[in-house]
Amino acid sequence: MSKEEVYKRIIRDNLDNVIDSGYIPELGIHKAGKVRDVHFISKETGKPIVMIASDRISVFDCILNKRIPFKGQVLNLLNRWAFDHLKEIIPNASLDSPHPNVIVQKYYKNIMIECVVRGFVWGSLAQNYEDGKREICGIKLPEGLLRYRRLNEPIFTPATKSESGHDENIAFETVEKILGGAIAEKVKDASIKLYKKGVEIALNNGLLFIDTKYEFGLDEEGNLYLIDEANTPDSSRYCTVEEYKKFKFIEDEMRTGRHKNVSELLKLKPELKIEELSKQFVRDVIIEKGFGYSSTGEVPKLTDDDVVEISYRYIKLYELLTGKEFEFPKSNVRFDLLDKLKKEDYIKGEIVVIIAGSDSDMPHIQEIKKELDSYGIRSEIRICSAHKQPAKCEEIIYKYNQSLEPVVFVCVAGGTDALSGVVSFHSVNPVISCPPNKEEYHSCITNPLGSSNSLIIRPANVAKHIAQIFRQYNLELQKILRENNQNKIKKLEQADNSFNKK
Repeated sequence: MSKEEVYKRIIRDNLDNVIDSGYIPELGIHKAGKVRDVHFISKETGKPIVMIASDRISVFDCILNKRIPFKGQVLNLLNRWAFDHLKEIIPNASLDSPHPNVIVQKYYKNIMIECVVRGFVWGSLAQNYEDGKREICGIKLPEGLLRYRRLNEPIFTPATKSESGHDENIAFETVEKILGGAIAEKVKDASIKLYKKGVEIALNNGLLFIDTKYEFGLDEEGNLYLIDEANTPDSSRYCTVEEYKKFKFIEDEMRTGRHKNVSELLKLKPELKIEELSKQFVRDVIIEKGFGYSSTGEVPKLTDDDVVEISYRYIKLYELLTGKEFEFPKSNVRFDLLDKLKKEDYIKGEIVVIIAGSDSDMPHIQEIKKELDSYGIRSEIRICSAHKQPAKCEEIIYKYNQSLEPVVFVCVAGGTDALSGVVSFHSVNPVISCPPNKEEYHSCITNPLGSSNSLIIRPANVAKHIAQIFRQYNLELQKILRENNQNKIKKLEQADNSFNKK
């Protein structure tokens, strides 16, 4: 069995061993990207941010239906490797990597410019050129270029960084207006140097580095740092030197004058298409299924075979570029990620969300929180009325439904207590009702079918029950539960002994 066959069998066996969401409430303010989940301890410059690379994949601004096993790990491993090789050119934000899916960086203010560097007539540049456009970002291109041709010198083609939708190409003069001349020049110079270094590294490993994009951040003094990711298949294009030999045959065919452009040639001779080691393969799969940038409606679905091929190509690029063999995880990646973060003291590994219908119940909320603290269980407080803010309530629930770490809701509401019913219906996590008024609990146990909350009156019992739920993830809780029981038994025995001395 070939190495490719072995790898693809392992990938197929791990189709469900993926990270769908990297949201971990304990890590702080959360921002979900198309692929990564970013957690801010604070938005203060220089403070750590924790980025978790999920196994989601997106094309045409759409997240696809399947998750790609090991994709998040490959991206992070390549990112760490690239940052290490590029740090002599410009300092970067990297701090730590407690797990292959996790990168910790310093927070710097993003300049909000996509710094794209192109070394070949490829991708959107090639398409626009074939459509007759001879200028990109204010740069004039000569006549007679072909798709796939190497440019004499790499070009800097910046774009606006869009939070949603497509990025828009802009001229360098616009970058100067946004950032100021000095910073703009530094950004351009750093981008070109980083790309050229990437070209050198890739060529040494039998690869061509086609194009890429970088992101930069500024500290309080205006110093520039490389942030986010660098030279990964999600942000860059590669192909093997061997694969690029097809370009000679393309040139020969185009000299015949029988083809309007290379795209027309490829329709007749698809075997001449140069295979990339990048996310372009995924775009091609979706395009073949009839969907592109201008399409509307439902995005076509990836098949298991598509997923296996995508994963394999990501791993193949990692091994070719770094010269290292990819180490397949030997256990559940979600559990392993949480375990590593716990061991490095980033998280406790579970969290309680105390959700209350009003801040007037704060004394009762604080009592619950105090009891949870006695077990070392972290908790967050959210105030939301199921009657007055139904949309916000559902938004909060759905957010925690994405949590990678275990969550338990504690609902604090008096009167009719619609909160418990709403939360327990929409939540995938356990819900405990603990009303502030011990006499007003009847509505908590008469919720309709589909609302599955339990009722516990005393805050101390709420905390113990949650410790019992979480103890399967946290052996320390198991130890505390046993010690608490033993202490109570010991007190009873001491009391009994005090009355029965002989």
